[in-house]
Amino acid sequence: QAQLIESGGGSVQAGGSLTLSCLGTGRTFRSYPISWFRQAAGKEREFVAGIDRNGDNVLYGDSVKGRFTCSRDNAKNTVTLQMNSLEPGDTGVYYCARTRSWYPTKTRDAYDQWGQGTQVTVSS
Repeated sequence: QAQLIESGGGSVQAGGSLTLSCLGTGRTFRSYPISWFRQAAGKEREFVAGIDRNGDNVLYGDSVKGRFTCSRDNAKNTVTLQMNSLEPGDTGVYYCARTRSWYPTKTRDAYDQWGQGTQVTVSS
């Protein structure tokens, strides 16, 4: 069964950078938009960024615009989230997820497959 596997989380100081990767194990990975969500302790899961099938269109959450960059390499079945200028408010568990929508969407219920998550901690 196809899976999504996140990696790259860790602990950094404010202003630092991290790169997260989402590896898809199925042959159809390239057929779906993939998005990143995050969830801080005690808060709802929040949309971060999403990319369409070909990597031509990227959607960002308002809080990460200008700081995060989402890209994909379908030859490697990978979606990458480059996170710069990290802030304590970026702390949380980051998940990648697959949607059957034509384009990435901020609506959490549109996603039918999720990874296990990777922890990102930003200290001040």
